[in-house]
Amino acid sequence: MRLALHLASTALAMVALAGSANADTLRDALVSAYRTNPNLTAQREVVRQTDAGVAIARAAGRPQVSANIGLNRSLTRSGIIAATSGSKGPVISGGVDLSVPFFTGGRVRNGVQAARTRVEAGRSTLRAVEGDVFTQATTAYMNVIRDRAIVELNQNNVSVLETNLRATRDRFQIGDVTRTDVAQSEARLSLARSNLETVRAQLTASEETYRQVVGHDPGTLAPPPPLPPLPATSDEAVRIAIVRNPDLISITQQTRAAGYDVSVARSGRLPTLSGVASGNYVNTVAGSVGPFPRSGTETSLGVAANIPLYQGGLVAGRIRQAQAVEGQLLEQTIGTERAVVAQTGSAFAAYSAAERAIESNHVAVQANQLALTGARAENSVGTRTILDVLNAEQELLNSQVAEVSARRDAYVAGFQLLNAMGMAQVDELGLDGGPLYDPTGNYRRVANGRNDWANDKRHVPVATRTVTPQEDVPPTGVTRPR
Repeated sequence: MRLALHLASTALAMVALAGSANADTLRDALVSAYRTNPNLTAQREVVRQTDAGVAIARAAGRPQVSANIGLNRSLTRSGIIAATSGSKGPVISGGVDLSVPFFTGGRVRNGVQAARTRVEAGRSTLRAVEGDVFTQATTAYMNVIRDRAIVELNQNNVSVLETNLRATRDRFQIGDVTRTDVAQSEARLSLARSNLETVRAQLTASEETYRQVVGHDPGTLAPPPPLPPLPATSDEAVRIAIVRNPDLISITQQTRAAGYDVSVARSGRLPTLSGVASGNYVNTVAGSVGPFPRSGTETSLGVAANIPLYQGGLVAGRIRQAQAVEGQLLEQTIGTERAVVAQTGSAFAAYSAAERAIESNHVAVQANQLALTGARAENSVGTRTILDVLNAEQELLNSQVAEVSARRDAYVAGFQLLNAMGMAQVDELGLDGGPLYDPTGNYRRVANGRNDWANDKRHVPVATRTVTPQEDVPPTGVTRPR
């Protein structure tokens, strides 16, 4: 099934196709949102945080080297210490210690597995945010097209009513109609002008939302392309969503990571074994004991075992805490699944209803056009009143607006259905005309990092501001906060 947007409404076609040679397309809007939307660029930084978590977990299983240096001088000594010790100093000492973990009870292995699983969960969340941003951009795009068409319809309606009012006044001057007919025409024109201002305000709001999501003001917008094939039934859509929805995949992976955290906590009961090596150097400054300095070195090599016997209930508390987090995520997995099922079924129902509404409203537009033509003809021979003509014009306008809205609703609901099924990501939409963000690139760069002195440059925002130069000037007497 494909979403067919036949632009049957003349006003909608005029608004959407005007200047189409240079019009922005839906693909252009999605590409702009993909590159500059702050929600999406911020989520990429979250993924980079989880990438660094793998390097942090791996570091616990690597050798640790530390050095120490000291300069000491005794201030007071008495008794045996004064009799048996030499100089008061100063004494210079230094040493190097090396520790190599041999056995950690599975803490490092499970910690690394948990970190890797969280990276996978982070990538799935990134795909979910990507789909949400694309859905917002598509909704904003269709809202602007819809509202521009509605403004066009209302402008035409005002023009028609102005013409009607002039004709009615002329007929009143020759006694063909009454003052009541003139008043009815004036009232309907005033109401139409009020409605026009309302829909203009709604168009402004839609254009501002477009600027927020896409990153720039909407220019001339081309009609959207047909959506990819959609499932024929709600059950089929739900089956796809349960397998492919990125939010559900992410929470499942987070639950797996929490299971590894439980194993990490349990490792606190087990002994640890490390290889240790140390070297120390001591130097007594010349003149403190005799004319020559005294110095010495000491090196050692061995194995150190730490066998926990009693920790005051600390380990049990950590295990229960980790198990509770795992339990919370297991419950949230069911909650997310429920939400995905509901979103998918709701989007499918909205799409199907809007498709049927398009057909019904199109028939209504044709019928109301015929009725208006007949009402005008019958009014000219005196079998219809001015009010009948005004009502027929209003009914035609209402049906045209309903058709335009139904086309917007069908497309947006179809895209929401794609998003719920996990099919609204950049690879699914074919937005590969430029450089795409690859989350694995940063992972390969940092996940196995061993250099303590490595770091990245200060982040420069990728998202673009939407403030215009005119808006960016502070009012007189107002200074920017620092």
